[in-house]
Amino acid sequence: MNPSVSGNLGDVFAEHADSDSVAIVDLYNPTKPCEYTFREFNGNCDAVANGLIVAGLEPGDRIGILALNRVEFLEVLFGAMRAGCVPVMINVKLPAETAEYIISDAEVKIIFADADQIARINNSTRIVSFGEGDDPFDRFKIFSNEAFPSFFPGKGDIAEQPYTSGSTGRPKGVLLDHLGQVWMIDKIVKSRDIRGDDCSVISAPLYHKNALLAVKSALSAGGRIVLFSRFDASEYIRAIERYRLTMLTGVPTMYALILQEEDLLNRTDLSSVRNCSMGSAPASDNLLDTLATRFPDAKLNLNYGITEGGPILFSWTHPDGLPRPRTSVGFPIEGVEIKLIDGPNESEGVLCVKSPGVMEGYHNLPEATESVLSSDGWLNTGDILRCDENGWDFFVDRADDMFVCAGENIYPGDVESMLERNEEVMQAVVVPAPNTLKAHVPFAWIVKREGSSLDEQAVKEYALENGPVYAHPRRVFFVDALPLSGTNKIDRRALEAEAVKKAREGGGAD
Repeated sequence: MNPSVSGNLGDVFAEHADSDSVAIVDLYNPTKPCEYTFREFNGNCDAVANGLIVAGLEPGDRIGILALNRVEFLEVLFGAMRAGCVPVMINVKLPAETAEYIISDAEVKIIFADADQIARINNSTRIVSFGEGDDPFDRFKIFSNEAFPSFFPGKGDIAEQPYTSGSTGRPKGVLLDHLGQVWMIDKIVKSRDIRGDDCSVISAPLYHKNALLAVKSALSAGGRIVLFSRFDASEYIRAIERYRLTMLTGVPTMYALILQEEDLLNRTDLSSVRNCSMGSAPASDNLLDTLATRFPDAKLNLNYGITEGGPILFSWTHPDGLPRPRTSVGFPIEGVEIKLIDGPNESEGVLCVKSPGVMEGYHNLPEATESVLSSDGWLNTGDILRCDENGWDFFVDRADDMFVCAGENIYPGDVESMLERNEEVMQAVVVPAPNTLKAHVPFAWIVKREGSSLDEQAVKEYALENGPVYAHPRRVFFVDALPLSGTNKIDRRALEAEAVKKAREGGGAD
């Protein structure tokens, strides 16, 4: 059923449901790729919906998914929404205690899980296994010759309940409704040049907004996706030539790891790529320069999104056809209202947004909801953006990441961008370290480019020459790779803890 009729997010690719073109190439087992046409995939989603109804689930019931990327994950995702159930995507890298908290908080009625995840679930909730197990997924699905009659949602009926990372406390369930998400996908496809002949790669985890959005928009347009169970830089590169990928997706850290595979890139035909899409963190000029060299025919598109916001707010194109500055996250999508507050002027400040895609609230957390979502629908994102004279927006930093050094506000993103302009720096992360006299001082972790002889003193001198004195890193640590969170973003909290440890060991500086 077409989502324009049902309003159901599970029907987002229904326009292509009878197509025999390939929708998904599943590389859960890279040695045995499995291809699914739209017709096959659609039938599997309907079979999941039938299985849920027969199992006694009702609209509004929560369905847990605890698995790596695989086609079955998507079958449950879309099938559950067609049945009116609400999928809850659980990060497989979370500690068992946190995963249990999410299952309890959401009141999950049934969990679909990888076989090796089942032992982590210590409660009486029914578990259907994607692999071997007492309750296998293949027996759960119920096939029919008739199309499943999708649930018709009304305003406020919830489609999905992703959870925040929990980096500042317990994870919070974000309530995203069907009508707002269907509206959002339609806007994204129309504003971002997503086409039916696209072949996109998905290697970011499906429990994160980036991957989920990429899947829905690609399938909605009738395109094909190549689905990796997890990110592997070498396999990612090989897939570009093997599947003639047109759309690359990921976070800046993933692209940085890809670019380190110089020998493999030199041996690979990369000419099919026409778009490189990245989000979740700022991208440095060095990274963008190197990407532009490697993919000369591709557009480099930076994204800004926040799960609570629906999640995407900006288009890659300008209504007047103006060229987009390379580091801009875009121009507001039609129907998305934004305002910047509490900044030095009207063109910079904390981003507030209002649109049909904004969340309904946090699950069972009225006070937390009230703290970020006003009664008239404005969401305070907590992110600092600036806007230029043509209406292009630029990400500055997370308001929560800002720290004070001797009375001066330091935004880590500004310092990182400055450091990454050094040609010998591949990546830089700056975090606060405690200091008796100045409250905090910046510490930096750096990944050097191959062959670099950069040392700590050289980095400090570069920072002093190219930025404010108070913002230069007092200590510099070189690493082969930066720690990543479960969503492949840089794990700032882990580095902040390491900075505290280093400072206590006497490694601090004035």
